[in-house]
Amino acid sequence: MSLEEVTCEVNNNSIQNINDNVPKIHMWFDTIEEVKSFYTNYVVRCGFGVRIRTSRRNKNNELNFMKLVCSREGKYLSPIAREWKAQPSQKTQCPAGITVVMKEGRWQVRTVINEHNHDTCPNNFNLIHGNRRLNMHAKHTLNMNHDAGVRINKSFISLVNDADRFEKIEFLERDARNYIG
Repeated sequence: MSLEEVTCEVNNNSIQNINDNVPKIHMWFDTIEEVKSFYTNYVVRCGFGVRIRTSRRNKNNELNFMKLVCSREGKYLSPIAREWKAQPSQKTQCPAGITVVMKEGRWQVRTVINEHNHDTCPNNFNLIHGNRRLNMHAKHTLNMNHDAGVRINKSFISLVNDADRFEKIEFLERDARNYIG
């Protein structure tokens, strides 16, 4: 199934067709930050994680190549026997990703693979590690409550109540604990 045929559910429970925001070959961007922002927004809507697989620099130490791939790309080789592991590896050798190259002072998308060999979770985008973000309001609230001696789980529950429900929060309680820690 191609991701171009998939519709993703957005946070406000409306269905948005993602065909107009799908990465395509020969797209142009002015900066690498625009490329990352565009692909990250696409990833969040479709429900998978992303990471930088490869990047190269030229003789002047300027970035001129980057490959962004699905977080399940690759194969994990563990020194521990599979029988002893508590949880299986999430790596599935997923081929999805894009390659961008610096050309004529701008970034050009060279290759695009949108097909995954695993299920994606657009409804649970906030649970994927690469998509979780602590916003400034949450950081401020956590800092103020921590200074006042409020436990982190109570602070997290208050943030959930402020957001109206858990699905609207873009981070987990573990992220709040790590931030305070």
